[in-house]
Amino acid sequence: MHELSIAQGIVDIVGHYVPRARFDTVRCVRVRVGDLAGVVPDSLAFCFTAVTAGTPMAEALLEIERVPYTIRCTDCTSESTTEPGLALCPRCGSIATTIIAGTELQVMTIDVDEETPEHS
Repeated sequence: MHELSIAQGIVDIVGHYVPRARFDTVRCVRVRVGDLAGVVPDSLAFCFTAVTAGTPMAEALLEIERVPYTIRCTDCTSESTTEPGLALCPRCGSIATTIIAGTELQVMTIDVDEETPEHS
């Protein structure tokens, strides 16, 4: 289950932007996960909870935005969302397509509480 290492990586990214002394102020981490990223969102959420359990980030939520697999046809220039693995343009049937979305695995935002005197 590589979701465990991804969850740890998310915590490491939070540590890059939020001082460890303020981890208890992290409320929500928002990530984008594409259909082709090879990540099971429910497993990632479970692993994030496991990785943060018993730590100052234990109360932080992981919000996952699913990004659908989307292709662009180079023949007719249409864009369409389709099933992962299908590369035929549903409009014209061309195989001349490129992936334009669905491979993402990104931390988008980290929400923290405002600084309090004990965190100054």
